[in-house]
Amino acid sequence: MNSSAVIIGGGLGGLFTGAILSKEGVKVTVIEKNATLGGGLQSFKRMGEVFDTGMHVIGGMREGGNIRRICEYLGIMDKIHIKDVDDDVIDTLYFAQDKCTYRMAMGKEGFVRSLSESFPDQRENLEKYVEAIFKIVDGLDLFYLRPASDFLTIHDEDFTMAADALIAKYISDERLRSVLAYMNPLYGGRGGITPAYVHAVISVIYILGPSRFAGGSGLFADTLGEFILEHGGEVIVGDGVESVQSEEKMITGVTTRKGRVFTADYYICAVHPCSFVKLLDDPTVLPKAYRQRLELIPNSYSAFTLNVKLKEGRFPYINHSCYYMSRYDEIWDFEKGDDRWPMGFLYMTPPEIEQGPYSRKMIITAPMTFEQVRPWEDSTYGHRPQEYKQWKEKCAKMLLEKMEEVIPGFMDYVEDINTASPLTVRDFYSVKDGAICGYSKDCNNMALSQVPVVTKVRNLLLTGQNCNLHGFCGVPLTAINTSEAILGRNYILNKLSQNV
Repeated sequence: MNSSAVIIGGGLGGLFTGAILSKEGVKVTVIEKNATLGGGLQSFKRMGEVFDTGMHVIGGMREGGNIRRICEYLGIMDKIHIKDVDDDVIDTLYFAQDKCTYRMAMGKEGFVRSLSESFPDQRENLEKYVEAIFKIVDGLDLFYLRPASDFLTIHDEDFTMAADALIAKYISDERLRSVLAYMNPLYGGRGGITPAYVHAVISVIYILGPSRFAGGSGLFADTLGEFILEHGGEVIVGDGVESVQSEEKMITGVTTRKGRVFTADYYICAVHPCSFVKLLDDPTVLPKAYRQRLELIPNSYSAFTLNVKLKEGRFPYINHSCYYMSRYDEIWDFEKGDDRWPMGFLYMTPPEIEQGPYSRKMIITAPMTFEQVRPWEDSTYGHRPQEYKQWKEKCAKMLLEKMEEVIPGFMDYVEDINTASPLTVRDFYSVKDGAICGYSKDCNNMALSQVPVVTKVRNLLLTGQNCNLHGFCGVPLTAINTSEAILGRNYILNKLSQNV
């Protein structure tokens, strides 16, 4: 290609975009402010164990899966450590309201069968619902890595209605409606707001079979970073971009905190767009209306994470994800219930590369709004006040009490704990309000929350979770969009289609 690109941010979006461009001959420089690559893929060591900051459950990595196909195109599958969850139980969901536990199985038939055991009169409705969400996803060429034939795609009413309305359209039992919405913390779901297509994509990903990174998700981030280096690129960590220069409506270079200057043909923002705008020496390089729009788009809610070190050889490894919910009627109310926190959470035991019968750690993640940490928003990591630390201890205690309810005697398994709040997410990921799923999508104003990878600046592109979809599936797909803005429309998708 004989062209070059500077990528600001070494998270999943920046790394996948950098790897794709590097494979196609673009000279890539990735600049990451943290000492470790990965963003939401980062792993860190606490209490003698390796914990992941995010990406606890991944989709698209089973045989024939979309993200697996991208990894095969890059030629890195032999370097990735993946452990599939159990086919007969991919997830469990516990409701404290009636102490009922639901178990979901993999595949269309397995998913319907497993839930029909608890809701036998809803089997036909469940079949129609599952067919409906798969039909929605089938209309997304990018999800199946199909070359796009049209610039404008017309979708039916199911696609753009609210996610909770879609479920209610097919399911008459109110409890089952709540059960089917159990994954909404994975996409920042909001009742009456989140579009059905977002719910459908996430649901289909996991019905097709989720997997986990064994040994920590940071190993995958390192693999992508090494791929870029092997293909002539440069990967810089611990020295973030401090300013972005422009001239005559074009980006001309970036300067890091250590004073290093980098120039390229293309510049790719792989951090939150609002964080990027603050780096511009001259913000007017982007139209005022565009900048205002970026600020107006609501962000998804954040999360509080409790990392638990378990006593050795005591707690059994669980090869699926577990969800806790307080009440059926609160499944869409995570952002409205700060006074009732925690209303729900996800917990899992991350696998080691050679996973045995027992687990050494557990990660517990509970949705939380940024309002809960607003009193300390001006503080920085390592310099938080004592009141904040006391508040975190209180939150940890509340989560452990809930765990004791689900697993009596759970505290007997706990050796030590570590916590992270929405402030941690904000400061380490450079995301506005610590949003774990990027910009929030709104079915009532679809145009507002659609952020294209191309911008009004000809050599400035976007990538990452704030465009299209977030998460381990959505972000790599957006990386294809961003790469094709440089390489040409359908350039990568045609190659992927030829390898099917």
